[in-house]
Amino acid sequence: MNRFILLFMILFLGTDLTAQTKSIQKSPVLEEASPESVGISTERLARIDQMCEDAVAEGQVPGIVSLVARDGKIVHWKAYGMAENEKNRQLKRDDIFRIASQTKAITSTAVMMLWEEGKFRLDDPISKYIPEFKNPQVLNSFKYSDTTWTGIPASSEITIRHLLTHTSGIGYGVIDRDERMKMIYQKAGVTDLFTTENITIEESVKKLAKLPLHHHPGEKYTYSEGLDVMGYFIEVVSGMSFDEFLKTRIFDPLGMGDTRFYFPESNADRLVAVQHKVGGDWKKYPVTFYDTDYPVKGAKTFFSGGAGLSSTAKDYAIFLQMYLNGGEYNGVRLLSRTTVRSIMGNQTGELFGGSEKYYGLAFGVVTPEGQDKSGIGSTGTFDWGGYFNTQYFADPEENVIGIIMKQTQGPTNDQTGWKFRQLVFQTIDD
Repeated sequence: MNRFILLFMILFLGTDLTAQTKSIQKSPVLEEASPESVGISTERLARIDQMCEDAVAEGQVPGIVSLVARDGKIVHWKAYGMAENEKNRQLKRDDIFRIASQTKAITSTAVMMLWEEGKFRLDDPISKYIPEFKNPQVLNSFKYSDTTWTGIPASSEITIRHLLTHTSGIGYGVIDRDERMKMIYQKAGVTDLFTTENITIEESVKKLAKLPLHHHPGEKYTYSEGLDVMGYFIEVVSGMSFDEFLKTRIFDPLGMGDTRFYFPESNADRLVAVQHKVGGDWKKYPVTFYDTDYPVKGAKTFFSGGAGLSSTAKDYAIFLQMYLNGGEYNGVRLLSRTTVRSIMGNQTGELFGGSEKYYGLAFGVVTPEGQDKSGIGSTGTFDWGGYFNTQYFADPEENVIGIIMKQTQGPTNDQTGWKFRQLVFQTIDD
């Protein structure tokens, strides 16, 4: 009888065994409401409208989707300009953007969900789960003539906490500030950021594990591919592919149906083109070390935990609202309120952002000094952005979310990031 019950649970209830728990709390879903109903001035919101319209007209960006929410209500969600100028395709507010490094907070959230299940400790060495990282080396010498290098033993093993906080010493390959690391990563065949090639995150991470570190683990903050390592780590610990874990454990429960690593061709007309300025005109960005059409073409096998996802402004607002709700959204609890508190805590001391910000386990976080300098939110406001010019922030004290999505590369004189954030806070009228 017991065997029969167990078999029944595996066959018919298997999905529920890994689903997120129901919560005693049940916040409402994000939906539109009048600005005044949540203490936002319609007249002052018009300043955001004007700023976005002007930025497109002046050629700072080809198009913008901006979203503002407060108290779980969307009070501004609009599209401006073009999704692809050469095709005369107008931008729509539910269009899909490559969110690049905005992927990192989602990956970190997945890691902490598994941590809540008691799968590991944050200060466990990553080599316990990915043995290739055992006995890391710090770069000591490098020959430009043949890209050979020597290393010295790191002072400690790389931990999961180091990887989440960009203090592991791992580099970032093609976008690394150290030319030596760029050459080392390229020679090793590490896949950075995005690809249409037939490669997996496991293959890339195992190559990465054999390479030298910038510095000893925990010594400095160095923006890194640590969250790609965490993507593969999630596969090891959960026994699921990384993309399936995110879909079944985060995106589906929250209703984030437009957030994925890859999309079918039927969604190609919703994917905003990455554009750059050529002779004063907006043109589609060419193929470089990656093809910007990676979300809809190619092998679709590389699930980058640091940069691979695409999403919409509304979907990402749902993710941020879950955090503002203390880990719950629409009756689904992804994280405990106490876990969210730890995620938002200062994990890097003075290593990141000086006195105005610190880095937690998933976000940059505003300090009291940052708050007092004005324009970036209250103490505890958390934020980040992406490689293709997307930005977001969420202020837990004011219960405000701001998201501005664009898709550009190269110099554009774009001023919308800081202006949008500053203008969101001036709309508060309660």
